Amino acid sequence: MDSMSRPRSRRFPALVAAAAATALIVTGCSSGSGGKEAEESGENAAAGKANTPRMTIALVTHQAQGDTFWDIVRKGAEAAAAKDNVKLIYSSNPTAADQAGLVQNAIDQKVDGIAVTLAKPDAMKDVVAKATKAGIPVVGLNSGVDNWKDMGLLEYFGQDEGVAGEALGKKLNETGAKHVACVVQEQGHVGLEARCAGVEKTFKGKTDNVYVNGTDMPAVKSTITAKLKQDSSIDQVVTLGAPYALTAVQSVADAGSKAKVATFDLNKDLTSAIEKGDIEFAVDQQPYLQGYLSIDSLWLYKTNGNYSGGGEEPVLTGPAFVDKSNVDTIAKFAAKGTR
Repeated sequence: MDSMSRPRSRRFPALVAAAAATALIVTGCSSGSGGKEAEESGENAAAGKANTPRMTIALVTHQAQGDTFWDIVRKGAEAAAAKDNVKLIYSSNPTAADQAGLVQNAIDQKVDGIAVTLAKPDAMKDVVAKATKAGIPVVGLNSGVDNWKDMGLLEYFGQDEGVAGEALGKKLNETGAKHVACVVQEQGHVGLEARCAGVEKTFKGKTDNVYVNGTDMPAVKSTITAKLKQDSSIDQVVTLGAPYALTAVQSVADAGSKAKVATFDLNKDLTSAIEKGDIEFAVDQQPYLQGYLSIDSLWLYKTNGNYSGGGEEPVLTGPAFVDKSNVDTIAKFAAKGTR
């Protein structure tokens, strides 16, 4: 990370609080919900509580099939859309070129705003420029913290993945780990690569990256199992998503390994695994908040001209550690799909 990353990060909790407070003030602390079909079809405008004209916002992510992380992002986005009287159009594709095509579709539909992930920013650069040229405000979420400003996005909501990785590496030093296998489910994804790079930067032991096909969970399991059998010195597996952590637990058992498992990201099954002791801890980036703030921010901008961070600073939603000491508190929110 560059020298500006650390000082900058200490201001982010205040920015998140400011964004949330602004939303509450503008909407009068209102809340509401509408069916997914109604939101996507534009029907049932009364589902929103904001007394503003109906607008349409597209949320375009790099979600791969079966990745439950994005269900939480989407749930947050839908909650904000219902509150703000927004028709939400959600689409996703893990292939960068196809994701760019989905953004182009949103431009062609002349939406009022676009929220987009930048897992592979080079592939998204041109189409994001087309959106801004067309007068459509664009915000980023989840991935692309080092690229969003240069690409002309209005705001960014997510986690500094390098900082999160460094924090995890330091925690592993405290637990006494010596050899880490960092499992990357999508090679070339800037956020995922930054996580493992951050771990390697601060972890005092050895770090190996293990690349798997995240869309093929049986293959993920067999690859991790083979790595553990091949190298018995690996005493720690770090995964970059909750489903992969749960699979890694099975791999450890199949390999007859004594390695412990920690992960980035959270879901309700993962909290249960922490409670049972199968997983040491998770680094939570609050995906619900990412989805919620990205949609709400576009509504605030279109309605009032508001934007968080002054167009200069990202709004961080993580990292936060979840382990046995606090999992009971977090589990009730994870069960609702909001953590």
